[in-house]
Amino acid sequence: MQSNGAGQGQESADTDNGNSVEVGSLKKKKRLSQAEEDVIRLIGQHLHGLGLNQTVDLLMQESGCRLEHPSATKFRNHVMEGEWDKAENDLNELRALMHSPNAIVRMKFLLLQQKYLEYLEDGKVLEALQVLRGELTPLKYNTDRIHVLSGYLMCSHAEDLRAKAEWEGKGTASRCRLLDKLQTYLPPSVMLPPRRLQTLLRQAVELQRDRCLYHNTKLDSNLDSVSLLLDHVCSRSQFPCYTQQILTEHCNEVWFCKFSNDGTKLATGSKDTTVIIWQVDPESHQLKLLRTLEGHAYGVSYLAWSPDDTYLIACGPDDCSELWLWNVQTGELRTKMSQSHEDSLTSVAWNPDGKRFVTGGQRGQFYQCDLDGNLLDSWEGVRVQCLWCLSDGRTVLASDTHQRIRGYNFEDLTDRNIVQEDHPIMSFTVSKNGRLALLNVATQGVHLWDLQDRVLVRKYQGVTQGFYTIHSCFGGHNEDFIASGSEDHKVYIWHRRGELPIAELTGHTRTVNCVSWNPAIPGLMASASDDGTVRVWGPAPFLDSQEADGLNENCSNMDS
Repeated sequence: MQSNGAGQGQESADTDNGNSVEVGSLKKKKRLSQAEEDVIRLIGQHLHGLGLNQTVDLLMQESGCRLEHPSATKFRNHVMEGEWDKAENDLNELRALMHSPNAIVRMKFLLLQQKYLEYLEDGKVLEALQVLRGELTPLKYNTDRIHVLSGYLMCSHAEDLRAKAEWEGKGTASRCRLLDKLQTYLPPSVMLPPRRLQTLLRQAVELQRDRCLYHNTKLDSNLDSVSLLLDHVCSRSQFPCYTQQILTEHCNEVWFCKFSNDGTKLATGSKDTTVIIWQVDPESHQLKLLRTLEGHAYGVSYLAWSPDDTYLIACGPDDCSELWLWNVQTGELRTKMSQSHEDSLTSVAWNPDGKRFVTGGQRGQFYQCDLDGNLLDSWEGVRVQCLWCLSDGRTVLASDTHQRIRGYNFEDLTDRNIVQEDHPIMSFTVSKNGRLALLNVATQGVHLWDLQDRVLVRKYQGVTQGFYTIHSCFGGHNEDFIASGSEDHKVYIWHRRGELPIAELTGHTRTVNCVSWNPAIPGLMASASDDGTVRVWGPAPFLDSQEADGLNENCSNMDS
């Protein structure tokens, strides 16, 4: 880039516009810093993209910068006009300006590939063949691609060629795309990366969203949907910190709650021997009682929805040897399974195929069964605390009484250690992508593990966890948040990346046993407590965001 500059000592005589200084009757340009030049080029490129070419010329003239190297401008024009021989000659001029002269071969290959495809589309098969044999092949670069290109000679018409080559066809669109690829081999001082200003602005917006503690909506990469004039900020009032509903239909401790996979229903299980299915209103997000499933003599301490939400499995506490499989649509009991009165079937997990499930308990039972409760496989002597099936359909994760999580493969009957804690693992859950596990550890609280690297990533602070079984969950958009119940009667919420809670939700009067975040509605969460209630949490109801920020009744901010 060119910049003509006056010496440092002359800058005190700057004129009003700060860009030139008087020296006798001559005007000399003030020397611009590298950052200032970069900004002017970025603005120039953006204006050029909007078609404001006269403004760009004036900007470059007045600033003493240039948008790109003259050889790059010539090269760009020749590519856009399809003058392939001239564009190839331009490469020789650009070679001296490049960090890696070897890249010329790759650039030439891309040019010739476009030339070849355009000849083919125009029906000039002989010319295309000449490019393939006489120009592309002698480069001795990417022979596999040359074989693929030669196959396009068999295409019967232009549409067939465009479909097979996944190419837009001759014209501005494909040539612009070609230029974007060619540009990656040129230093930015020669030719700017395409749409560089938009890229930087998008990165800035995404970084602000990533740092926003309460951001809980889909990331829109379109800059038109945000204001660039203000920093991005989400108010706590939009976050599920406020009690929307208190469900009081259970008449004893509520041990478990879980939203269905499609987010349309909530299942709650209680010491009162019932399971209640609640319907979520798609508009108001209010819950209403849909169905009560009765007869669980021991109480219901764990529930699992089948992958398609057709069935719900209910398990009981330690002394329960039965497992119940309900058809949610009809309210009918499909299977009541009990292998032995000595069994303790306290945990369950569905295979992703929806046709099998695994179940087990602390007395050493570990079974794989079909929908009718028939035993398909069993593992001897594993004292299971909690279970999870990975998406590969083969691996089952089980936490056991040895303070660890092991992976069990029911196909080749192998098992391996994945997580080892120093204290009992009371429960755990796994993220949708199967990478992270969230553990509630006795006397320690909530721990986040990376299952792939087998490392402890984070210990979340604030929660009170003794030897009660408390179930935490991932939640919010993109599972960016973590929520857990606590023995101090509160619900705690953390951003996945931070160890301190961003919210403590008060309202329950006894231990909160379980929290479930709606997988389809990021602003909806439920918690189940020994106080006999289920609380439904959502954004601040009908409040101006400033009012809601001052409202501290249900949500105390912890991000100091």
